[in-house]
Amino acid sequence: MLEKSLQAIFLLSLVSFTYSFPLSTNKRWIINAATGQRVKLACVNWPAHLQPMLAEGLDKKPLGEIVAAVVKMHFNCVRLTWSTFMFTRPNYGHISVSQTLDSLDLKEAKQGISKNNPFILNMTHIQAYEAVVGELGAQGIMVLLDNHISKPDWCCSNTDGNGFFGDRYFDPNEWMKGLSFVADRFKEKRQVVAISLRNELRGARQNEPDWYKYFSEGARVVHKRNPHVLVFVSGLNFDLDLSFLQKRPLALDLDNKIVYEIHWYSFSQDQNMWKTQPTNIVCNKVTQSFINRAAFLTTCKNPAPLVLSEFGFDQREVNLADNLYMTCLMAYAAETDLDWALWALQGSYYLRGGLKGAEETFGALDSTWQHPRNPNFLERLRFLQTKTHVPTTSRTRTSYIIFHPLSGNCVNANARNELYASNRGPFSRWSYGGDGTPIRLMDRSLCLKVVGDGLPPMLSNDCQSKQSAWSLVSSSKLHLATKDDEHGGELLCLQVSPTNSSQVVTTKCICVGDDSSCLQNPQSQWFKLVLTNVLSLA
Repeated sequence: MLEKSLQAIFLLSLVSFTYSFPLSTNKRWIINAATGQRVKLACVNWPAHLQPMLAEGLDKKPLGEIVAAVVKMHFNCVRLTWSTFMFTRPNYGHISVSQTLDSLDLKEAKQGISKNNPFILNMTHIQAYEAVVGELGAQGIMVLLDNHISKPDWCCSNTDGNGFFGDRYFDPNEWMKGLSFVADRFKEKRQVVAISLRNELRGARQNEPDWYKYFSEGARVVHKRNPHVLVFVSGLNFDLDLSFLQKRPLALDLDNKIVYEIHWYSFSQDQNMWKTQPTNIVCNKVTQSFINRAAFLTTCKNPAPLVLSEFGFDQREVNLADNLYMTCLMAYAAETDLDWALWALQGSYYLRGGLKGAEETFGALDSTWQHPRNPNFLERLRFLQTKTHVPTTSRTRTSYIIFHPLSGNCVNANARNELYASNRGPFSRWSYGGDGTPIRLMDRSLCLKVVGDGLPPMLSNDCQSKQSAWSLVSSSKLHLATKDDEHGGELLCLQVSPTNSSQVVTTKCICVGDDSSCLQNPQSQWFKLVLTNVLSLA
């Protein structure tokens, strides 16, 4: 059986990889090192760092079908997690998957793997991990190997012994040994485009001097063993904070291979804000906080790539704070064309926090791994999976796309000059000169003009009318409004119809002033003018 397992790994390694790599960086962008063209990472997290030390879901579906689902959901990358001990301690990584499942009394999981992926059971954990990496490459998926934790378990808490250098399970030397092993082991796997140094540093020991010391050493170790991969560098405080880099940059020259990563959830700050304060104000507040904590890296004097390597929400959409946060985040991610990794792929776990078969409500797949948990959310993500910026010269022609983050649709015009909203390209291109100016449909000399409350705006030649002068009017800067001078001068905002997500109308603006008691949800009226320099968007 072991011989068959090794043969399976070998066959996977023979399948040609569909991308041309390695990757590199150019200022704030991740690029193909050979061509200089931008490569946008639109990833999903797939955990393999918990106690079973095995990529989740192999008890539910064949490995190839799980990876095919990743492809079908239009992710081009997987952030595949791993624990240090799996690669540094023989009594973890060198025993068979079957032995570990037995030791954890995971009978049902073992039966499921026997049915769906029988070749996995007699593999060692390292071999099983390689098999997953191999299948991802075989189906054209890029892989980011993420050092998530030291001792295999659910992550994270301040007191789990895995939080910072010197904690009970976090020996810096063993950590670097693990990084070295992984970088060397996977250096011939072209689908492995990046290695993350560590997930979510945290706890009482965390401090900036040790961050600089050990991350500099760890990055050099990875680069020495595998100079082709990107090296992902995370922040402090559960990877919510890279602000200290404003005072002291990470002075590390690794041939344009350094990428920073950051996390952002609704619970990254006080969730209660979303329920007790106006949504426009909260969105502006948390977005500015994200910029101050991390996103400044993309716009500073010496910009660097930043990947939002974890974000997500309860995909059952039962949590108000989660729902509001996600739309706010999507507006910012679209505007800045962030690279990202959604938490998470898995609909369930073999074992999490002592609970066998625990469900993951943040998962893109449902608990059976048969279907998407929330197909509408996957549709919303489609535009974020599109590349809207590329590194170019200043002469490149730019335009705007009008993106509606609540639905994931964009405002387009058909050949009959009728407006509609869709997440399928090609997308209409618009020009805009700022507050009080028209929003013009490029190449047609037509502009958006308000007709009345509850009615679709029209495309008109009358671009000098006050009803064609649009402004961003709320603290979130996500309301596009103009005055309806023909009906009393009322301020009307662009909105996607609540009953038909493909229809664009104008209605009375919701909570655009400074009224702190206005707690209506304005997100149906949120639009982001996304600047793009990409000539053709599919």
